[in-house]
Amino acid sequence: IRKGFFEEDGETLKAAAKAIFRYNQLLIDALCDIVPAVKLQAAYYEMYGHHGIKTMERTIRYAKLKGMYVITDAKRNDIGATMEAYTAAHLGSCVIGTTECEPFGADALTVNGYLGTDGISPLLGVCKERDKGIFVLCKTSNPSSGEFQELLFDGVPLYARMGDKCEEWGADTVGAFGYSAVGAVVGATYPEQLTELRKRMPHTMFLVPGYGAQGGGAAGIAGGFDGNGLGAVVNSSRAIMCAYKKEGCDERDFAEAARREALRMRDDLTSYINIG
Repeated sequence: IRKGFFEEDGETLKAAAKAIFRYNQLLIDALCDIVPAVKLQAAYYEMYGHHGIKTMERTIRYAKLKGMYVITDAKRNDIGATMEAYTAAHLGSCVIGTTECEPFGADALTVNGYLGTDGISPLLGVCKERDKGIFVLCKTSNPSSGEFQELLFDGVPLYARMGDKCEEWGADTVGAFGYSAVGAVVGATYPEQLTELRKRMPHTMFLVPGYGAQGGGAAGIAGGFDGNGLGAVVNSSRAIMCAYKKEGCDERDFAEAARREALRMRDDLTSYINIG
């Protein structure tokens, strides 16, 4: 893929972005019938400038065309008009003259909630009106997350306080299956906290990073699901995208290797999830 686009456009940002989109297309084609959602890490598109941003937009639209739920992992946050602009960009729309335009059209966006309600309120109206969602950073998977997230306030860790706010922010958007439009990011690398927060946050969908390459396992992740086998979207990036390296197969077979790894992951997870 890369060689072809380099021959066409040289070793340029444009060529790299075009190659990434083709790579994404083939991955989506291989996975869309077994994987419900795809998460795009915005930084890996932004690093290629406007060409990368265009590829992110094209990838979002292609994944949705294939029936996948699309999460943009951009961890945005600000207040007031600036947050309204972020919301319009990723989940909503803007008006150009008399025409309403949808810039990216993702289904959900990761956000940093530590500016408080001022940073979350601008998102809630769009979530309710357009059936969109957000995932608020709560107990993240990185090793140093506890430096702040585990600080105690009246005996309660900060991540649990954030979990309480997620329940509060999403109270008016609870749907038919009991979950609101306000989700939370809770890492697979902290299984005890994952189980604790599921009990504390019965109406909050979890986005669970850290499975596989970061060390999170299916047995620990099971605590993030409810008794009906719902309540969490488990993310695996490198383990699926680069499965061909683990298998030692030809890199041209990356999409087929990704599919095999996704099926293995699915079976691993479902073997631990209690479906009532």
